Amino acid sequence: MNLILGGAALYGLYVGALYFLQDRLVFRRDMATIANYPLPEGSERLELRTADGETIVGNLVRARRASRGLVIGFSGNAWNSDDCTTFIAHRLTDVDTVVFHYRGYAPSTGTPSQDALFADALLIYDTLVKGMAPERVYAFGFSLGSGIAAYLAANRPLTGQLLVTPFDSIEAIAKKRYRGVPVRYLIKNPFRSIEHLNGKPVPTAVILASDDRIVPAERSARLIEALADPVLVETIPDSTHVSIYDMVAIDHLLHRALDALEARGRASAPPAAAMADG
Repeated sequence: MNLILGGAALYGLYVGALYFLQDRLVFRRDMATIANYPLPEGSERLELRTADGETIVGNLVRARRASRGLVIGFSGNAWNSDDCTTFIAHRLTDVDTVVFHYRGYAPSTGTPSQDALFADALLIYDTLVKGMAPERVYAFGFSLGSGIAAYLAANRPLTGQLLVTPFDSIEAIAKKRYRGVPVRYLIKNPFRSIEHLNGKPVPTAVILASDDRIVPAERSARLIEALADPVLVETIPDSTHVSIYDMVAIDHLLHRALDALEARGRASAPPAAAMADG
């Protein structure tokens, strides 16, 4: 009996620890405090005030030649958004690039959560589309950011979205990783991308890592199966969830993805600004 009670107590401690630590596991603010690279020359600092009084801070890098549209980037959970800005803007010089630090990621204020980041994504979209009136709008989501891009795609008109190492849901990843734990009832930030994108007719490009130990292949595959309009699905050989960004192949794939999204969206959708006004 004592062994049973002791085991139950240990299990309770384990589950309790996971519950209270889950925000730290999902939102790795400790790893995203300092940018590793300087922002591109001419970057503009942006600040937006949220409905609940927080301030989110971001960057706008304007296209160095005729702009093909606005790219709104959503970084990975341990990726400083200045570096995400630089990553996109250095590779795609013919789009306007906007990336914000997630709520709770300095210098943005507040506390990160799924619902807060979803609301901030809508605020970013609505503000930038109204202010810039871009001909086309794309969402680029990287890892955790793919979950935010998916939500945006379900709630605002996009020309297309690019998802890098995406998942069907963080909940599904957690269920496999923490077997025996009632994840469904404990998880606070499930990021159920598959529910947002299932049957949604938004052009989508997907880039995967061949040896992804963070997002299992079956979780990406499940999401891809649910896409109504996949325009590109490519896996970069000999890459991991982290090293994929250092591969030469991703530079080429970013261009291919943008070309494919633009071609699919050009004839099928009016300009994003016009749709937002309507």
